[in-house]
Amino acid sequence: MKKISLLFIILITVGNYSCERDDICPGATPTTPRLIIDFLDAADSDIQKNVFNLVVIGIDNGEILSEYQFTNSNNVILPLKTTDNTTEYILIKNASVNDNGTPNDETDDFIDGNYDAITINYSREEVYVSRACGFKTIFKNVTLTIVEDDDNWMLSRQPLTDNQSVEDETTTHFNISH
Repeated sequence: MKKISLLFIILITVGNYSCERDDICPGATPTTPRLIIDFLDAADSDIQKNVFNLVVIGIDNGEILSEYQFTNSNNVILPLKTTDNTTEYILIKNASVNDNGTPNDETDDFIDGNYDAITINYSREEVYVSRACGFKTIFKNVTLTIVEDDDNWMLSRQPLTDNQSVEDETTTHFNISH
C-alpha cells in the first residue's frame, strides 16, 4: 500500500512539473496603443465639447478603409498603422447620409457634412511584451496636422506633451478645438 501511495505522489509531482503554462495573452495586457484625441470648445479650451453626428473614415492611398458609423462624442480613439509612418483620417462633422435620390439603392449613397482631414506622422518602435503576446508597436515623435480647406471645423490642435509619443491608452495625446 505504501508503494502505491509513494508511486502516486511521484507521478503527480512529475506531472505537475512537466506541464507547460498555456501561452494565452491575457486581455488586460497592454498591446499596441491607439491615439486619443479630445475635442475642446474653441471659446474655452478648458471645456470638452461634443462633435455631433461625427463620422471617422480611415484613408489608405486614397481609398476608404472603414465603414461609417455616426457618433456624438467629445473624443475619438484612432488606431495608427503599424506598417507605415503615416496614418490619415477624414472626420466629418454634422454628417448625414445622402441617398442620391434613390432611397432603395444604397450603392450610390454618400455622406454629406463638413469634411476635415488629418494626417498623423510618427516613428515606430517594436517592443517585446511576452512570449504569449509577442510584440507591440509604440509610436514616437507623433505629429498631427489638420489639412487646411475652405471650411475647416477643426480650428487648432495641441499635443499634450512635447515630442508626443503614444505608448498607452490611459491619457489623451492631442486636443483639437472646434
